[in-house]
Amino acid sequence: MALVAWVKNPSVAPPEVNLDGRRVSGISSQLREESRSTASARRLTMNANRAFAGVVPQAKGFFLTDEEAHRLLALDARNRDVVRRFLTGDDIVKDPMQQARRWVVDFRSMPLEDASRYPSALSIVRERVRPEREASANRAVEQRWWLFGRRVEAMRAAVDRRSRFVAAGATGKRLMHSWQPNEVSPNNATYIFAFEDDYSMGVLMSRSHGAWAIATCGTLENRLRYTTSAGFDTFAWPDPTTSGQREEVAEACRRLLARRTEICVAEQIGLTTLYNAMDDGAWADLKALHRELDIAVAACYGWPADVAQDDDELVRRLTQLNREITEGARPYDPFAHLGDT
Repeated sequence: MALVAWVKNPSVAPPEVNLDGRRVSGISSQLREESRSTASARRLTMNANRAFAGVVPQAKGFFLTDEEAHRLLALDARNRDVVRRFLTGDDIVKDPMQQARRWVVDFRSMPLEDASRYPSALSIVRERVRPEREASANRAVEQRWWLFGRRVEAMRAAVDRRSRFVAAGATGKRLMHSWQPNEVSPNNATYIFAFEDDYSMGVLMSRSHGAWAIATCGTLENRLRYTTSAGFDTFAWPDPTTSGQREEVAEACRRLLARRTEICVAEQIGLTTLYNAMDDGAWADLKALHRELDIAVAACYGWPADVAQDDDELVRRLTQLNREITEGARPYDPFAHLGDT
């Protein structure tokens, strides 16, 4: 009733507002404390064309068994161009090496005359996929029967210029990043970040990016549902003043990934099992390496170490930084050192 009275007559003192049992000044449309809302965050133009959702084959016939894939690769070395590993979000979190566990025939965006240069692979697609496509009500995929339904040409162009890229599952309790070779075909349940340097991987794995993703992206049940439009395009990257700061992040990232891989391989577990155990108190050394990475990334922003793992404060500062950049109050060119724009 107090809220209704205040809405009808704003001269009345506003009522006390509680969020999760805590008094706050207001609640945003995101159901967060108004002062910590990311609703005002805008896309940053410099972030464009660096993060993508993966491909969608849109036909089961593109998939190969291990035996079929190895036979095609042995039959004709050129088939390596189109017989590729197919990465899913489950591979990232369940395989001890985060490796793709399936094979697929992927002609990317080739016209049919180019795809015909791989006759043994094309014959499989013609036999399995074409009938499925001809039965489809989608005329576009019927006419392009040898191609995936969603091909993501911009992602291909960005990844082709690099020897590897960062991949993360689209849905999960937390973001799980891994390196992938550029010949892997990632599906749309993964997000692809077109970076190959350890510094960029370190920023993506940091608490800063993770806290921002949780604050800006939606959820599926109780799991984060990452999207590039909210989680990446609006994320204000640090712009360190020295190359030494970048190298500290890169070195922290390398050490963390090396230890993570060591544990997963030794225990034959995936990342989900590993991090659930870490949450319960196991692998304290890995947790310490994450803390070191978070502190190194915070330093690149010019922030003190005590901010590095404070999610609320990280989100508040990142929101303010986004506002300053989009309003032109702060220069923003965080990828200039990569020399790939």
